[in-house]
Amino acid sequence: MIVGVPKEIKTREYRVGMVPAGVRALTMAGHTVLVETNAGVGSGIPDSEYQRVGAQIISSADEVWKRAEMVVKVKEPIAPEYERMQPGQIVYTYFHLAGVDPELTKTLIKKKVTAVAYETLQLDDGSLPLLKPMSEVAGKMAIQVGAACLEKAHGGKGILLGGVPGVRRGRVAVIGGGVVGLCAAKVAVGMGAEVTILDVNLERLTYLDDVFLGRAQTLASDTESIARTVRESDLVIGGVLIPGGKAPKLVSRELIGEMEPGSVVVDVAVDQGGCIETCKPTTHDNPTFTVSDVVHYCVANMPGAVPQTSTFALTNTTRPYARKIADLGLVEAIKSDRALQRAINTYNGHITYEAVAKDMGYDYMPLMDALSGKK
Repeated sequence: MIVGVPKEIKTREYRVGMVPAGVRALTMAGHTVLVETNAGVGSGIPDSEYQRVGAQIISSADEVWKRAEMVVKVKEPIAPEYERMQPGQIVYTYFHLAGVDPELTKTLIKKKVTAVAYETLQLDDGSLPLLKPMSEVAGKMAIQVGAACLEKAHGGKGILLGGVPGVRRGRVAVIGGGVVGLCAAKVAVGMGAEVTILDVNLERLTYLDDVFLGRAQTLASDTESIARTVRESDLVIGGVLIPGGKAPKLVSRELIGEMEPGSVVVDVAVDQGGCIETCKPTTHDNPTFTVSDVVHYCVANMPGAVPQTSTFALTNTTRPYARKIADLGLVEAIKSDRALQRAINTYNGHITYEAVAKDMGYDYMPLMDALSGKK
């Protein structure tokens, strides 16, 4: 198989879809890997490292897309890349289709592209192994950027999360106790903040209570507990996930208006539409905006700011599935791996992931029906 690795072009996106170890595994198995010039430089990987393990360095993104049977990326294709996608091509990356430009979905369907989405590859135990590493990074970063936004110079109320003796500590609310929430809470507790984690899953709350040994408060999430906690918090982290679907709006515009001026919200779920009503995607160039005197940080590719960590964490998990698709071919790889089946969001002109179809108003076709050629 010919595998293409283009340079990411989303604003300040420095990650890359494959590292030299992944290239070596593919080339040793007889596959061809095309890497666009400087694709890995932002992650500290020069072209020479890719050449050393057998990659072909290609000067043009157009050529990488044109020749590749499977394109391996990090972020969803954006407008300049829509025309580069080839009919019947496999694109293996994060898509978050329910939360991005609807034109992307239209293009995938029109060109019969197979969208293999990192974020919906799901094991039988319900875990999301390709989403987990970036959720860990984003969760930890959410507290870092939130703490900075709380500084007066950045529009915040001027609160130090850890406080000092004789002065109250910063109050942090973490909505969602999954991977993002756990990692955010770890950093917030480590900085000395008062932390409250809200989740609907009582078993998860029991686990979190055991992990933090009382250093973080856990609350069953409902409308009243969210409202009370958000009003009292200096920093609110949104970390709610519905695999493939839009995040539920758990913090209303009205509730944002009840927070103290200079408070901060960081919505890690923004690439799935966000769980805070006032949030909209921002970029690393212009990461924040203010609504009702509350600072909003809503960068949709937060881990792109720490690419040397993020790229290697991500590709550790994505590499085996890329190899499986290349070795077996798409159809056999799908049939042999139920987790990979759940990653297929579009196939042969159909939406094959139910939550995406529902949220975007498309007809849903089960993957196995699409594979068999049903219409």
